[in-house]
Formats: sequence, C-alpha cells, structure tokens
Amino acid sequence: MAEVALSTVILAAGHGTRMRSRTSKVLHEIAGRSMLGHVMATVGSLSAERRAVVIGDHAPEVGAAALAVDSGVNVVVQAPPRGTGDAVAKAQAAFEGFDGVVVVLYADTPFVRASTVRALASEVAAGATLAVLGFTPDEPGAYGRLKRDANGDLVAIVEAKDATAEERAIGLVNSGVMAIESSFLRRGLPQLTDNNAKGEFYLTDLAAIAAREGGRCAVIEVAPDEVMGVNARDELAKAEKIFQATRRAEAMAAGVTLIDPDTVYFAHDTSIEADVTIEPNVYFGAGVSIKSGARIKAFSHIEGAAIESGAQIGPFARLRPGANVGRDARIGNFVEMKNAVLGAEAKVSHLSYIGDATVGARANIGAGVITCNYDGLKKHRTQIGDDAFIGSNAALVAPVRIGAGAYVGSGSVITREVPDGALAVARGRQRDIPGWAEKLRGRRDDG
Repeated sequence: MAEVALSTVILAAGHGTRMRSRTSKVLHEIAGRSMLGHVMATVGSLSAERRAVVIGDHAPEVGAAALAVDSGVNVVVQAPPRGTGDAVAKAQAAFEGFDGVVVVLYADTPFVRASTVRALASEVAAGATLAVLGFTPDEPGAYGRLKRDANGDLVAIVEAKDATAEERAIGLVNSGVMAIESSFLRRGLPQLTDNNAKGEFYLTDLAAIAAREGGRCAVIEVAPDEVMGVNARDELAKAEKIFQATRRAEAMAAGVTLIDPDTVYFAHDTSIEADVTIEPNVYFGAGVSIKSGARIKAFSHIEGAAIESGAQIGPFARLRPGANVGRDARIGNFVEMKNAVLGAEAKVSHLSYIGDATVGARANIGAGVITCNYDGLKKHRTQIGDDAFIGSNAALVAPVRIGAGAYVGSGSVITREVPDGALAVARGRQRDIPGWAEKLRGRRDDG
C-alpha cells in the first residue's frame, strides 16, 4: 500500500434516532472508545493523506470529538441530510487536487480492519474504478444488493426499496464501505440523482455509472461481524460482545491465561504481556498495561493503571487512573489506589485507600490505612519511604512524609513528618477505670 495515495471520508451525519439518546449515536462507546473513535483509529493507521468527517448540523459535538482525535481532519457539515452521495459531495473540497484512492467509511461501522481497507484500495490501484465491501447476512433485509456479472464484477448496487423481487433474492449485500478512484469520483458525483424511493442521492449509484463508462467495479466479501452497523442499543450490546470475544481470543493466543474468559472485559487499548493470569470477573477500563508474570485476582476493577512484572492485584481491588504498581508488589482485597506509585515488593494487603501517594519499595501498609489527600480545595501528596511500616487504621494527613524504615503505630493520625527510622504514635492515651462495668450493670438491674 505504500505506493497507493489514500484519502478517507467518514460519514457521521445521521441522527441515530433509534438509539434514543441525547448522546450522538456515533459517540456511543464500545470497549471504552466511541464508534467514531474506532473508525478514526483505523484511519490513523493507514497514513491517509487527506481525512474528512461529515457531520450533521444537529451534532457539532461529533466534529469536536473528531478534532480531539485528529486535529488535521477536515470536519464538513451536511445540512440537510440528503443521502450518502450528497454527504461525500459535501466533502469534495477536502480532496481538491488529490490523485489516488478515496475510501468512504461509516462512523457507525466500527470494526472494519485496516488490512481490509488496504485490500479494497489495492483493487482500485490495480485498475478497478471502485471497489465495495460486501457480505452475506442471514437476512439481507434492507441492505442494498450487489449485482455482479458472470466474471464476478459489480455492475450495480440496488437499494432494497428500489429492488425487484429477483434483485431482493440476491444474498450478497452492500456494507457501504467503498474505495473510489479520485478522478472518477469527481466526475461521478455530479451525475447522481435523487430519482429513487427515498428521494436521496445514493453514493451506491456510482457503481452503475462506472459500469456504463466501461469501468470495472470490484467486490471484496468479508465476514458480517467486520461490517456490522450499530443503530440501536441492542446492536451496541452485540458489538460489545463481538469486541470482547475477539479480544479474549487474541489475549489467550498471545499467552495470557483467562480462567473464565467470558467474565473478563477489556478496553480497546488494554495491553497485557504473556504469562499474566486473570481470574474471573475482572473489568479493565482504558489505559491499562500489565507486565509478564502479574496476576489479577477475581472481582477487580482496573483503569488507567500500570502493573509491573510479578505484581498481584485483588481480589476485590480497585485501581484508578494514575495507579502504578511496582514489581512483585501486592494489592489486596478492598484496596483502592489512585494517582499513586507502589514500589517494588511493597504491600497494601486489605481495606486501605492509597491516593496521591508514593509508597517506597518493601513498605508495608496495614489494614484500614488512609492517605488523607484532599483538604476540600486541593489534593496533597503523601510520601512513604522504603521499608516503612504503617500500622493498621492509621490516617496520614497530606502533605506529609514518612521516612525510610519508619514505623507508624496503629490508629495514629499523622500530620507532620516522621523521620527515617523513627516510630510515630499519634493517638489518645489509654485510660482504665476499675469497676466501671460492674457499676453500669448495677444501674441496669435497678431499672
């Protein structure tokens, strides 16, 4: 593909009314990334020379989301919506002077692979006027039918509402994804008409125009899952299921142990090395990386975290963004960690909150320890040195430093620095009152 000049246009102007949401359809997420984001990530891997996204005037947030991913993308507004051909025509200015292959993608079709797009563009580079992705669903329904000649070349794409009974019997249908030779696109778009059942300008009519000119139109058939479109909540759930099944299979093929694969959920960018073990009911949000030899125990929730080799997390642990767990460190049950670094071989075994903190190597954090990081206005940081020992139920009021090798007595509230190697005890002195319990029981007996 290095020799093929490639540009892309993503169609994202639909209203998405079937989603029944205040959020634009293409901004709904699969594995922690919007559908638009998935398609733009594919485009980003293609080194496309020109990139455009067509949005509707009802959803400027879609354009903002596109620019947040790629500041070089051309955002084009289609208003009113008049079909796919009109949408691509609105983006023509973005491709002025471009000579190569223009690929049309859809923001609600998130799983088209970069390798598939390259194969489609290669058909055009090899001489086809345009090339279309087709698939054979169980029920062709409302999909446009792909009419081919005896050689297998495409001669027309017939929308279901305009198809004859014979054409509706065709099982191979149009995904909408299309690669088009740029000079043909420029002369073909003005030839589109809205003389059809919907009164719209269909991009698919370019196939018949190309055939009339004597051009060859190619079809590449792919599996239905790759080109599934998402228009409603049930389809969004199906897309999530497809993503997770694919990602789980990839992880296990790469050497990751999933004890109960169907209960593990990955984000789009989860990075896990070989020889990591993941127990049942683990959820990964975006931004997680896990090094070889780590073990994630059951019922843990992890996002925005880096976990080093040999570390153990959970069960029932929560790692929030900015958590960095060092080599062979331990995070136990009901521990929450946020924006904090846990040094190599350090341990936070149970029932603790470690937020905005740095915990040194081999330090031990007892049960119920809290780093009190927020004063109501600002967050403050706690520094715990190497080999320090923090007793159970201690509260460390940030900003504060606990020195290397220092000890903090259980139940202490620490508000100032503890020097290296020192013992800090900050709690009320115990007072015993002899006979008090017996007197209390006597008062109860007296009624």
